[in-house]
Amino acid sequence: MIRILGTIFAGLLGLAFGSFLNVCLSRWPEGESVVQPRSHCRQCGRTLTWWENVPLVSWLALRGRCRTCRAWIGWRYPLVELAVGVLWAISVWHFSDYDPELPPIAIYAGLIAVFGGMLLCWLLVALAILDLENLWLPNWLTIPGTVTGFLFVLLRTGLESLLPTPYRAQATLRAIGRSGLYELLAILAATGLILLIRWLYWLVRHREGIGLGDAKLMALLAAWLGLPGALLAFWIGIMLGALAAVVLLVILSARRESESWAMSKLPLGTFLCIGGIVSSLWGQPILAVYLRWAGL
Repeated sequence: MIRILGTIFAGLLGLAFGSFLNVCLSRWPEGESVVQPRSHCRQCGRTLTWWENVPLVSWLALRGRCRTCRAWIGWRYPLVELAVGVLWAISVWHFSDYDPELPPIAIYAGLIAVFGGMLLCWLLVALAILDLENLWLPNWLTIPGTVTGFLFVLLRTGLESLLPTPYRAQATLRAIGRSGLYELLAILAATGLILLIRWLYWLVRHREGIGLGDAKLMALLAAWLGLPGALLAFWIGIMLGALAAVVLLVILSARRESESWAMSKLPLGTFLCIGGIVSSLWGQPILAVYLRWAGL
């Protein structure tokens, strides 16, 4: 029962934070404050009442349109709210299946992992939508997100190092130091992968194919997920991007606009974010199945 209640609470909290994220996604590209003015219709400027701000429910009640000017609100609003709510609920559901006889340190480490995963999902949803709508991965999200992920992993490592033996500060510091070095190498390797692809593309096509924002996003994924998790996210993102490219090519060919194919831009960051979400929630079992399949 506690597991179910905790999951429901996390889902409802995720809906609320998803609603706030929608405000951010609408105002960040315009350089507006996310605090002032109050929530309002982007078309007629009318300030919304409290019942028009209820996550998901208000959009359904209004049928996706402003009550005054009947302007279309858009599918992004309910989808973002639902995505954050579901992802947060899944994160808490996974953690709730813990052994109650575990030592308190193990529970604290698990809680940090859950909170970190929830924050990561929120960041990746934000970056995915920003790149999808604006082809923009802002530095003030990717860089602090990378630093935060690095610190979260060090904190979790420090707590987990206390489990096998009684507290020894020296052993804990060694574990944190090894984890920090591994994290730095993972960040450099993941970033270098994108920079290498970017450089090779430039040599072949003599124009930019992948932005530096994607390299910083890979650094963020490596900081949170480690190098294996980041590479899994990269593989998923590339597969999704290739599928989207094929669909776009078919559509343009059907409209006899195939000459515009070469100039079309795809939001690689969006696909990488989707891969990062999958990797953060189900990366370990996916990698375990792959290693068994590969005989490693």
